[in-house]
Amino acid sequence: MSSTPREGRDPSARVYAPDFLTDLFRNPLDPGYADAAARRRQAPPSGLRRWAARPVTVVVVVAIGFLFSVAYRETMAEEPGRAKARAGLIAEIKQRESETDRLTARAEQLREEVSRQRDAALSGSQASRLRNLEAGTGLARVRGDGVVVRLADGAEDKDAVTGADAGPSRVLYSDLQKVANALWAAGAEAVAINGQRLTATSTIRSAGEAILVDYRPVTGPYEVAAIGPGSMRDRFDDSRAASLMREVARSTGLSFGVKEAEDLTLPAAPQPRLRYAEPSVSPSPSPSGSGAAGKTSPGPSGSGTSPSPSGGGR
Repeated sequence: MSSTPREGRDPSARVYAPDFLTDLFRNPLDPGYADAAARRRQAPPSGLRRWAARPVTVVVVVAIGFLFSVAYRETMAEEPGRAKARAGLIAEIKQRESETDRLTARAEQLREEVSRQRDAALSGSQASRLRNLEAGTGLARVRGDGVVVRLADGAEDKDAVTGADAGPSRVLYSDLQKVANALWAAGAEAVAINGQRLTATSTIRSAGEAILVDYRPVTGPYEVAAIGPGSMRDRFDDSRAASLMREVARSTGLSFGVKEAEDLTLPAAPQPRLRYAEPSVSPSPSPSGSGAAGKTSPGPSGSGTSPSPSGGGR
């Protein structure tokens, strides 16, 4: 049995089988679809079958059109009711806001009247000391030179992939927290956000997309005003919060600015709701031997009726 030497074969005569990916890209359609199309060309559907399919198609189209028309009529019929309810809610919100502003102004007038009556009843030194304490705690209106930090939402952004509106770069409640804390650290004696005076118990938080200062909503642009010494501006500019906000403004388009202001007037904060602690009344222990059977006097390890340290008893 003779064989041809391997060196004598023609390299061009070799046959290479295509791999799976190459065959998939060359023939992306399954062969079964091509066979079905060929059979359809050779034996087209009968006239009876085509005639029977037309009424079904017409019925389906009519049914879909009827459903769309009913849905449209229902939507349009409910639109006046929704518009009326929306208008009613807007009117009620505006009415409540006007009433709140009126009551706030009235409360400010009464507070000033109480301050005048109190100053008339107290001596000069006592009244001056009380006014200083009120100014320090935020319960009195103050005036002076200071700094105003202004933050505003950025312009509408476009999504880089879809091109749709991605929403503006919004100021977060944490941004206002950072700015307010940095102003306090820089030596501020009084701080207010959009006219809302901050005290030791103030809160800055979010509820959905709204920012609340002491549970009252504030809207942009946000102005954080502070009254303090002349070095407060430089100390705030050197703070970590100011550096962070400048970096955020450069990267997101958010507006951030700091300026000195003269003769600022910050309003007084609302009067806090005072809570008074009352001593708990413990039952006096009965004399030894005179208690009824089954009763024990309260003690550190006993299970008497003295209230718990957590104050859970009523």
